[in-house]
Amino acid sequence: MTNTPALGLLLDIDGPIASPVSRSIAIPSILADLVTLAAAGVPIAFITGRSADFVLDEVVAPLRAAGLDDALAGGGRMFVVCEKGAVWFAMAPTGPQPVEIDATVALPGEFRSHIRSLVEARFSDSMFFDEGKRAMVSVEQRTELSAEEYRPLQLEYNEVAYAALVERGLGARYGDREAPNAAGDIPFRLDPTIISTDVESVTLDKDRGAERAVGFFEEQGDLPLVWRTVGDSRSDYKMADYLHGAGYEVAHVDVRPADGILQKPYQVIVEGDLIHDEAGAAFLSYWVQKLGL
Repeated sequence: MTNTPALGLLLDIDGPIASPVSRSIAIPSILADLVTLAAAGVPIAFITGRSADFVLDEVVAPLRAAGLDDALAGGGRMFVVCEKGAVWFAMAPTGPQPVEIDATVALPGEFRSHIRSLVEARFSDSMFFDEGKRAMVSVEQRTELSAEEYRPLQLEYNEVAYAALVERGLGARYGDREAPNAAGDIPFRLDPTIISTDVESVTLDKDRGAERAVGFFEEQGDLPLVWRTVGDSRSDYKMADYLHGAGYEVAHVDVRPADGILQKPYQVIVEGDLIHDEAGAAFLSYWVQKLGL
């Protein structure tokens, strides 16, 4: 690309893009605006804890149906970081490129198998084992359960999963509790979200994903000076933390501010009373209009 883009976007998926209820893109303008922004040269990266399989099915496929391939053929750039930096792939005019994996941060296969069996035996009515994850070990709330029904069962599962990590001496952290491995290290953590629980490497987080995405965009062309990051959890602020530390002008859009807006050296934006994907849709529409697209 010869012209410096006016804007760059790092986007969480669950919440601002995909509905946390349906787990899919439920607002059509989100697809149309993402394609429009990509066609205008705005580099867009999705930084998510989700699996590559989920993103390919629920985000990439509908975007391609909405015209993404043509947008990328015209010089657009899109990149996807999954599992908080452990898995990634680029988008091209011909479709998604091969998925790459950092095997050094993966959980042992035996632990993965144990959790799968545990969920099938004790928690299958409330959650399911995420077979799409390649480095993390994750379980997710069944959509037929309400958040109120899921929460106590999630807490029960979390305790059992943490105990399994401790029993195997893998070295893990859960909340304020820590159980180092034989070397005194804590390589893994148990990280609950509103719809899931992830067991993951402590090296994985949204700032690592942001660094990987920006590195990809830098190889492809000029980088914008102005960036926006969008997410629904406190960890999503780490995308903006990375950009701010790297010297870019950045603001973070919090689409679930009820959890508490963090004090940061950059601007934090909320979309009025809108939350989740309604806030994400409003944000994207604003930038389409602001850029005159």
